[in-house]
Amino acid sequence: MPVETLIWKNDALRLIDQTQLPEKRVTIDCRDVETVAEAIQSLRVRGAPAIGVAAAYGVVVGAQEAIAAGEGVAHRVRTAISRLSRTRPTAVNLFWALDRMTGVLNAAGGAPSAAILERLLQEAHRIFHEDRTVCREIGRRGAALLGDRATVLTHCNAGGLATADYGTALAVVYAAVDAGAQVAVFADETRPLLQGARLTAWELQQSGVDVTVICDNMAAVVLSKKDIDCVIVGADRIAANGDVANKIGTYGLAILAREHGVPFYVAAPLSTIDMALSSGDQIPIEERKPEEITRGFGRQTVPDGVNVYNPAFDVTPGRLVTAIITEKGVARPPYGDALRAWFE
Repeated sequence: MPVETLIWKNDALRLIDQTQLPEKRVTIDCRDVETVAEAIQSLRVRGAPAIGVAAAYGVVVGAQEAIAAGEGVAHRVRTAISRLSRTRPTAVNLFWALDRMTGVLNAAGGAPSAAILERLLQEAHRIFHEDRTVCREIGRRGAALLGDRATVLTHCNAGGLATADYGTALAVVYAAVDAGAQVAVFADETRPLLQGARLTAWELQQSGVDVTVICDNMAAVVLSKKDIDCVIVGADRIAANGDVANKIGTYGLAILAREHGVPFYVAAPLSTIDMALSSGDQIPIEERKPEEITRGFGRQTVPDGVNVYNPAFDVTPGRLVTAIITEKGVARPPYGDALRAWFE
């Protein structure tokens, strides 16, 4: 990756404001919990693993605020955790990271404030470095599916900008390229916020990977005419049966891939798998403001008074997923036993 998506620096969470890409590369230093929460809600930082890491550091920021204000750390941190948990409902990594930070706080008991802060910071660092290791392992395992030459279709952004390292879906691409393979990528623009056009294309170009942007409604033609070897996407939550919640449009792409006989792979860390949910029907789906569609980039594109439906994610049934790639290995359907075995 040519940039660090997020990092702890000078006692603050520094992150790239992804709403400014590709036009400008701007960083934000988050020194209070509300700034972290706003960054997650407004998609300044996005992607399930990156959201989890950002939330963990957001808890540390809450502890710093408490000490600076002379308040009790435990109460302020629990308030921070509550606030951060309300930012985005679909990505399970957010809650996974906050649960880990809660565990550290609970274990600290009546320790001095400075000691609690240090323990929280060390846990956030662990989450950050674990994600980097996991990304590399997902890439290594997934690259074996591509061979020496491959053309990949992807949707949204599941690259370095969505994690602490070089991604989940795009980790497979980067690892294959690092191993000497020739890989070309078709990137769906990903309406309505164009994460594919703005972010995936930007980071692939910066990394020297051959990338072509297409409109979402061109995917069927590309699958039929461009010798696509596979589709690879990330995930925001995976249910115990292999149903996958990912950026809106993923479900339709999976149907198209099945129709054209193209493998459909999902790359995600174990932290994205929610074994408490038996199926994708139980995954909460975030709905976002209609303005993202009616005035997405400043110009009005929908008449005033027209209703708008704007779910941020959809759920792809596990039966349409050829394989799920994690740091533990590659699972194939039926997914129940394989996913359960990884956790047991």
